[in-house]
Amino acid sequence: MNLRKDLGLVDVFCLAAGAMISSGLFILPGLAHARAGPSVVVSYFLAGLLAGMGLLSTAELATAMPKSGGDYFFIARGMGSAVGTIAGVLNWFALSLKSAFALVGIAAFAKLMFTIDPRLVGIGLCAAFVGLNLFGVKEAARFQVVLVFGLLGILLLYIVMGLPAVRVQNFSPFAPHGLRSVFSTAGFVFVSYGGLLQIASVSEEVRNPGRTIPMGMLLSLVVVVAFYTLMVFIASGVLGAGNLDHSLTPISDSAFVFMGGGGKVLLGIAAMMAFLTTANAGIMAASRYLLAMSHDGLLPSPLQRVGRRFRTPYISVVVTGVIVALAFFVKLDILVEAASTVLIVSYILSSLSIIVLRESRVQNYRPKFHSPFYPWVQIIAIIGFTFVLFEMGEEAFLISSLLVISGFSVYWFFGRARDRNESAILHLIQRITAKELVTGLLEAELKEIIRSRDEIVLDRFDRIIEDSIVLDLDGAVSSTEFFGLVSRKMSERFEMEASDLLEAFLKSESENSSVLNGDVAIPHIIIEGKHLFDILLARSRDGIVLSENEPPVHSIFILAGTKDDRNFHLRALAAIAQIVQDPRFMDKWIHAPNKQGLRDAVLLGERKRSAGGDAETSSA
Repeated sequence: MNLRKDLGLVDVFCLAAGAMISSGLFILPGLAHARAGPSVVVSYFLAGLLAGMGLLSTAELATAMPKSGGDYFFIARGMGSAVGTIAGVLNWFALSLKSAFALVGIAAFAKLMFTIDPRLVGIGLCAAFVGLNLFGVKEAARFQVVLVFGLLGILLLYIVMGLPAVRVQNFSPFAPHGLRSVFSTAGFVFVSYGGLLQIASVSEEVRNPGRTIPMGMLLSLVVVVAFYTLMVFIASGVLGAGNLDHSLTPISDSAFVFMGGGGKVLLGIAAMMAFLTTANAGIMAASRYLLAMSHDGLLPSPLQRVGRRFRTPYISVVVTGVIVALAFFVKLDILVEAASTVLIVSYILSSLSIIVLRESRVQNYRPKFHSPFYPWVQIIAIIGFTFVLFEMGEEAFLISSLLVISGFSVYWFFGRARDRNESAILHLIQRITAKELVTGLLEAELKEIIRSRDEIVLDRFDRIIEDSIVLDLDGAVSSTEFFGLVSRKMSERFEMEASDLLEAFLKSESENSSVLNGDVAIPHIIIEGKHLFDILLARSRDGIVLSENEPPVHSIFILAGTKDDRNFHLRALAAIAQIVQDPRFMDKWIHAPNKQGLRDAVLLGERKRSAGGDAETSSA
């Protein structure tokens, strides 16, 4: 059962921003300041820049494959199911930890205000968010929008009132623990920007994902980096090392200095709102990883069940909620390092997947957003993330290694026997070795994703092309030889004499050339009978000379139909004319790997589409 497409640009922005503005801002600055001193401001900014480079790759992948499971799905289709399973398990775990991190924040503030055991508060709220997500993504997103805009308003007030209160002497010495601490702390606080991945994981539920996803991700990152940098700068400049180091309520403590007790309460409320948005978005996003891996047969099948009434993956949501509640009892530093490490590894794998998918030249890999400056952005991102990972120390490597081993074990002992997916890395190996390794499963899957993404309704033209005869010709072929071959193929479908078809094609071509331009020709004839129509596709890399007055053509569409289908005959001619006008069409046509690839070049071409012969919608 498909998930509902209920999320718009505001929802995407609020899900990402709300997931990022939480414990990373209201708890982490004190712990991070103890590691890097005032230069923690630079650490937060550097982490945001790295997240931006990762965003470009993730946005491209998400617009090409807007499916639940986000980067698990991308990485599995790019690097193979084994690597995809590792990425999926890692990211599910990281987002679950991030939600638990938010619950830790709630507990820290609850401890200041109530005598109740803070762990009970966290577990109770976890159960509430599980319930909210069971009712549907739209309801959870509405709750998120209200919280995020209220939160941003309070944070803006903090910035306006806090900047004049900053004392410059609190920034000296700027980097008391050395330059390396700046980079290692950037890795430590990287979890603060993990909300970007949550958009990829719910991309199947986003309306117009080609536009909404990259805009929402970019807008949320720019806003959050600005807020993080300014607010950490203010907290550091107001409190100084003595009051800020290791504080678990750094923003509220600094607000008390220049806003008094009322300000401390207000920022405490903002912190609680932030924790709520993160826990909500984290449970929503993490559950989609289990859904996607289960759908691919890499996890037990019950995890892919979607409720009939609310159309939410209810078992995945509940399992994720249980893990979030258990993670609440993990030591805070380990929680942060584990989540940050996993997110960094995920961005490295996403950058590698972009390179593999592009270099494999998978025909139906058609993102709506293309990462600029390819492949330099991906190479710099991989180097940058790897460097930060090294700077985080041995503990981070130990955590990441254990998680990688866990993810691979899930694939090896459960998913391997059920794996039926095809990946782009096979296409890349085939391209290098010239050995037949692929079956076309990936191309077919990507085609269906594009149709779902762009809400394409199949029409009669699509169905005819899917069932069309395809000729892929090698070497030079004369006009008479070509039409003779076409006539023999089409005569079998029309139950006509091949000689009659050949005569009709040659007569039509002599009276009026069918060549549209130097690359394309559309010979078309009217035949005897009732309710008959067919299209034949032909490619010749060397070109076919149909007329002495025209250059050789490489793409030929043969149309033949009876008089009673003349209206559709004209619509088919118009559809082909629109498709071949796309400047990218001939490149896709010439490089199509096989006959199905030639059909796909037409099926996914740019044209006005008709549903039932009347309604028109835009195509891919």
